[in-house]
Amino acid sequence: MLMAPLGPFGRAPRLAAGVSGGPDSLALALLAADWARARGGSLLALVADHGLRPESAAEAEATLGQLAAHGIPGRLLRLGLPPGAGLQERAREARLAALLAACGEAGTPWLLLAHHRDDQAETLLFRALRGSGPRGLAAIPPLRATAEAMILRPLLPVPAARLAATVAASGLVPIRDPSNADPRFARARLRALLDPAASEALAEAAAAFARRRARLDSALATRLAASTTLRPAGFAEIDPSALGTDALADVLLARLVQAIGGARHAPPAAAIATLRGRGEGTLAGTWLRPRRGTWLLFREPAGLAPSVEATHCALWDGRFRLAGPGAPEHALGALGPVEAARLRHLAPAWPAALLAGLPAIRHHGMLVAVPALDYPDPDRCMAFRAVFAPVGSLPAGEAAAAVNSAGGTV
Repeated sequence: MLMAPLGPFGRAPRLAAGVSGGPDSLALALLAADWARARGGSLLALVADHGLRPESAAEAEATLGQLAAHGIPGRLLRLGLPPGAGLQERAREARLAALLAACGEAGTPWLLLAHHRDDQAETLLFRALRGSGPRGLAAIPPLRATAEAMILRPLLPVPAARLAATVAASGLVPIRDPSNADPRFARARLRALLDPAASEALAEAAAAFARRRARLDSALATRLAASTTLRPAGFAEIDPSALGTDALADVLLARLVQAIGGARHAPPAAAIATLRGRGEGTLAGTWLRPRRGTWLLFREPAGLAPSVEATHCALWDGRFRLAGPGAPEHALGALGPVEAARLRHLAPAWPAALLAGLPAIRHHGMLVAVPALDYPDPDRCMAFRAVFAPVGSLPAGEAAAAVNSAGGTV
């Protein structure tokens, strides 16, 4: 029942699960492994060692050993995070990135995470105290699409106590991370205040906000399909008359700016309203320019991220993920204004500033491929296919409705 709303999965589903060794993730591994086996599939447990405590390496190995004793194969992911400010948030981001990369390497299209009802309640309360709006108060979504895998959270309706009982009955011994109860962290302080009744009420409130978010996403998808074409090269063509001038138009434009700018968060509502009213300008790493009755929204050349190693699943500028295998000693970065001017004849309808922000491949500084332009030829570009997969992406389904038929890769 927990997995059914998140499907379909087809025959012999190959799943991965993030397992920390705590009771929640151990319960997830047990339940998911049984579910997958019953359908002829399999589960791979991914155990991340942050390296933040001296005993973490031994704990990770012990978790893998316990899982193996229950017939669940696992893989260890060593992160080695440095200490410093924002430790918990950095640890969560690094862990998720490692889990998704491992899914890409293992060919498991679904990544299961062990967030449960108490986590949902804690997240709603944490965001409310930080002034989040209705969308943020919907808390943790049950599924989210990424370039490497579909993230699923089947345990969101289940209280933590029930998961702990499942683990106890199995004979597994969970590991307790002391940082989860460290009062220096705001989430830990909130966790200590929530009793089961409060968690249940807050989780119900989060579900109500989630239903509201779903209605908004549906309206946004309809408006997006009517007004906007998202190009695989990472820019949008917008019909301003179809976009409209209401509140929904501003929400949609904010999402587009967030996605095309590769940002994790949308810009302030007042700034978006000003940009829409002017019909041109720069905001949050994007450039809105009028063109023959339409608008072009593309990445502003200033502030592009440095190049990254051109390996499979590498993310550059918060916008493009390398879908091809890549190659050693190659770098994925911006085409730049000089090469954009030289290759302008390959896309004469695109502004030079747009071309400058396209993903390009270099080998020891020499330009070898620009996949969006099929330069120098499609065969050479094949190893460096890059998918427009922004970290601040549009809700699931919206981008698919708006990306043109070029296949979503560049």
